[in-house]
Amino acid sequence: MSPPRLLATIGIMNYYDMWVNIKDSRKDLEFAEAVRAYLDYLKGQGMIAGWTLKRRKFGFGPESLGEFNITVWAENLAQLDAAFSHVATRSGEVERLHIPVYAAVTDFKSALWRDFPDPERVR
Repeated sequence: MSPPRLLATIGIMNYYDMWVNIKDSRKDLEFAEAVRAYLDYLKGQGMIAGWTLKRRKFGFGPESLGEFNITVWAENLAQLDAAFSHVATRSGEVERLHIPVYAAVTDFKSALWRDFPDPERVR
């Protein structure tokens, strides 16, 4: 996985951030593996450009955002929309991989970001 800012320099500019807690903190490694399997599947299908999973360190960070942060990046909103549409089918391999992720989380929050200024911005 490449850092999002590095990818942004080559045109990646849409980020879908998710903040979560997990229901059972003793299963943190299982959660990380489930996220890896799920998001690597989407990346392998060309539905996302990349992703990262981060965990709050030493308890620093707004409590309201949760202990884990998952960032997914896409080349454009069409790519991200295609990923959402695929996941929304709730069937096949994508659902098999999605279940252990969403079953483990609580306190879900999300946001959509872009690099700024973006190429479309007129100066």
